[in-house]
Amino acid sequence: MGDLSKLKGLGPKSERCLNEIGIKTRSDLEAMGPIRAFLKLREECSIKPSLNFLYAMVGALEDKHWADIAKTEKGRLLMELEGFQELESMLKEEGVEIETSLLSR
Repeated sequence: MGDLSKLKGLGPKSERCLNEIGIKTRSDLEAMGPIRAFLKLREECSIKPSLNFLYAMVGALEDKHWADIAKTEKGRLLMELEGFQELESMLKEEGVEIETSLLSR
């Protein structure tokens, strides 16, 4: 087990998925951000994440249970996720391909 599975709400399976996209530490997750990490997981991880994984990543950074995050921040997180997806769609319509990894910059 590495550093990530020691964070509240993230276990070995979550850690393996995050490692697949280059997130090895809490600092890596903080730098990319949970929304961008979720989008990258959706694109690149062998196991497709549910929204609970998004809530778990936020909870891990805030030291809160994912269910508490789902109750209190669900609306904000879904709006942010939708915003990234709309941006991605608009860029694709204009013929601009963007990778989720570019969103993390």
